[in-house]
Amino acid sequence: MSLIWSVEDDKDLQDLLRFSLGGFGYDIELFDCAEDLFAKLEKGTAPDLILMDVMLPGMDGMAALKQLKNNTGTKKIPVIMLTAKATEANIVGGLNYGADDYMTKPFSVMELSARINANLRKNAKEEVLEADGIRMDTASHECTMDGKKLSLTIKEFALLAELLRAAGKVKTREQLLGEIWGYGYEGETRTLDMHVRTLRGKLGDHAKKLVTVRGIGFKYEV
Repeated sequence: MSLIWSVEDDKDLQDLLRFSLGGFGYDIELFDCAEDLFAKLEKGTAPDLILMDVMLPGMDGMAALKQLKNNTGTKKIPVIMLTAKATEANIVGGLNYGADDYMTKPFSVMELSARINANLRKNAKEEVLEADGIRMDTASHECTMDGKKLSLTIKEFALLAELLRAAGKVKTREQLLGEIWGYGYEGETRTLDMHVRTLRGKLGDHAKKLVTVRGIGFKYEV
C-alpha cells in the first residue's frame, strides 16, 4: 500500500482526501502545514508521494517544494501541487522548482488518483507482488502461477498488477482505465471487460478470485 502525505490546511478538503484516497487503497497522512511535514521527515520516515497545497500558513507550498527538491534525501519523492492558482506563471514556477505534476482546485478525485498512480509508476523501484500462488516481478515483467510461467500481454500484466496491489479492495472501472490506459483515455469500458475476460481465461483455477463488483469495478480476492 502506497503512503501518501498531503499538506493541506482546508479541513473539508482534508476530509475529502482522507475518505476518497483511503477508499482507493492508499495509506494517507495529513499535515496542516509544511513545517509539520518536515518535522515528520526528520524522524526518519518518508512517503511514496506528497500532495502539496500552494497557499499554506507559515512556509508556503512553493518554498516547501523547493526545499524538498534541493535535499538529496527527498528530491526523488514525487510531489503533486494542488492549488486554486491556475495562472501559467504559477504552474511554470512549480514545475521549474521540480513539481512532478500540477492540479487546479476543484479537481476530480478519480483524476487525482490516476495522476498519483502515474507518478508512482514513474518513480517505482523494482517490485514483487505475491498472492495465493501468483508472483509478479515488475522489473523483469515476469509472472508465475503456482510456479509455472504465465504468459500475459502488457495490458493483462498491468491489470493483474493493479488488482494485486489493492488485493481485497475494489478498483473502479474509471481507476483501472486511468491507471492502465492513461487518465486521458476515453475508450469504452468494454475494452477493460475484454482484458478482464482474457485474463480470467489464463488464470485457470485462480480466475474465480478476480471478482466483478457489479456497477463499480473489480477486485482480486485473497
